[in-house]
Parts: sequence; C-alpha cells; structure tokens
Amino acid sequence: MALPGKTRQSDEWQAAIEALLMAAENRGPLMHARIGMLRALNRNVERTFKSSGRDTHWGKRKLKRDQ
Repeated sequence: MALPGKTRQSDEWQAAIEALLMAAENRGPLMHARIGMLRALNRNVERTFKSSGRDTHWGKRKLKRDQ
C-alpha cells in the first residue's frame, strides 16, 4: 500500500499483489508470488541476449573416429 498510485495500478504490480495475497491465504503457490514480485520489480529492465558470447558445443562430436 506504500506504492505510489500509478505504480500500484500497473498490471505487473496488480498481478504480483494478487499472487502474494493468494499465497498468504494458502490458495496459491508461493513460487507464483515470487515470480510476480520479480517481474514487477524488473518491469522497466530491457531483456537482452548476447549469442556471440560463447561457442556452443552442440553438434560437435568428440569421438576418436571422427578426428
């Protein structure tokens, strides 16, 4: 309830609050409340994926006969 009005009305926070209340009343899993809170806290963070960071090992055979 200490959140500012606009923040409290956002969809992410509404879902997080609902999941937290359901978990507190033993009507829902605690993991949903945790995920909801993390999504609400990180709602403005842009998710990026760098595929150039590492080489993948998929498709590389390490058998002696293949060398």
